[in-house]
Amino acid sequence: MSKKELGLGLLLIVIGGITALMNPLFLSGVNLLNMANLIGLFGVFSIGQGLIIITGGIDLSVGSMFALLGVIFIDLLVNYEVAWPLALLIVLVAGLFLGWLHGLLVTKLKLQPFVVTLCGLLIYRGAARYYTNDGTMGFGYAGSDLDFLTWLASGRSFGVPHPFIILVIVAAAMWVLLHRSVFGRYLYAVGRNEEAARHSGINTSAVIAGAYLIGGGLAGLSTVLLVFYTSSVSPSSFGNFYELYAIAAAVLGGCSLRGGEGSILGIVLGTVLLQILQNLVNILGIPSSLNFAVMGSVILLGVIADQQFGKRKQQRALMRAQAAVPAE
Repeated sequence: MSKKELGLGLLLIVIGGITALMNPLFLSGVNLLNMANLIGLFGVFSIGQGLIIITGGIDLSVGSMFALLGVIFIDLLVNYEVAWPLALLIVLVAGLFLGWLHGLLVTKLKLQPFVVTLCGLLIYRGAARYYTNDGTMGFGYAGSDLDFLTWLASGRSFGVPHPFIILVIVAAAMWVLLHRSVFGRYLYAVGRNEEAARHSGINTSAVIAGAYLIGGGLAGLSTVLLVFYTSSVSPSSFGNFYELYAIAAAVLGGCSLRGGEGSILGIVLGTVLLQILQNLVNILGIPSSLNFAVMGSVILLGVIADQQFGKRKQQRALMRAQAAVPAE
């Protein structure tokens, strides 16, 4: 565990303790299970966002992807009566395709990730609203065929919400990918210095596209979980600003917006911290309409802290370099 992760863990304990002292119901079984469910729902796509940020990129289209993929998923199940395994596969493949498309535009056309995903944010949201004629889609009387999928996406095993279990599985797989594989080392190398990574023989285009591909796949998986959490999709609001949540979780977890830094454990801890902060906001009686203001403040503080840590790191490296030079 790195110093950042250890510090974040201690911060979680402190804020959790303060919240519990202010309202003992914070530690109630119902609240903890509800938090675990939300941590699972938001943690999966936050990991995808974190991988993209490690490469020095960003994905602003996540929330709109949820809206578009969500209405397609419900339409396939309810109106076209497609078998749920096939509908699930279609949504996952569609998420992978959109992620691959973002990576292709960034690497082959050399477009800025901010521009590419901002356009995606607008296009996917608009397409979702057009697809449903700006109406809300729900499961209605879909029948008992979806009972197993509903249990799988929103049920519990041994009292633990399935979204949280899925997050643990995804986090474990992504931890191995990022911290124990060549691809993971390449992600860090590209994020720190893409030009140097290219000159060292790394296929930087494939690495960056791979990060967006994984991010899109995890967004497709999150879409299914979120759809069964809400039971309906309103294309004008479903997933609104969720990309900010993912960015905040990644930044809080130690991912630098400059790229080249971050960890899976840190992103998960960042997701947990955001949920505790939202609990604290509710306990303090702060209006829920200010949730996004709180989230924006968290991102700002995280970026400022990252900038200060970066400067200190550069100063220490300079001092070590100067100390290594022999005196004349």
